[in-house]
Amino acid sequence: MKTWHTIILLILSNTFMTIAWYGHLKIQNTTDSPQVKPLYLLIVVSWGIAFFEYCFQVPANRIGYSGNGGPFSLVELKILQEVITLSIFIIFTLIMFKGETFNLNHVFSFLCIIAAVYFAFKK
Repeated sequence: MKTWHTIILLILSNTFMTIAWYGHLKIQNTTDSPQVKPLYLLIVVSWGIAFFEYCFQVPANRIGYSGNGGPFSLVELKILQEVITLSIFIIFTLIMFKGETFNLNHVFSFLCIIAAVYFAFKK
């Protein structure tokens, strides 16, 4: 059960992280918002969103880490988090930035990361 709790918390955390890191780019590119937003405002809003990232990330790491009785080593947690981050990023990009394209080299890069997960979890 700790495995799924960790994964769900990481998905939630990375969803907020992706919105905090890249959401302001979408705001700047909308026709509804022709004015350039001040950088300080974007930073404050991003930090506000990132707060929720940490509300999920910290418990995910505490629950998932084998040193606390969880199922994952520290390296496994990090690699799992990176794959979830990229997965959320791809979904976010396809939904929010329809003009962005993924090339074959992006696909190969993602496959290499999946291979990294395989090797990290291989006993």
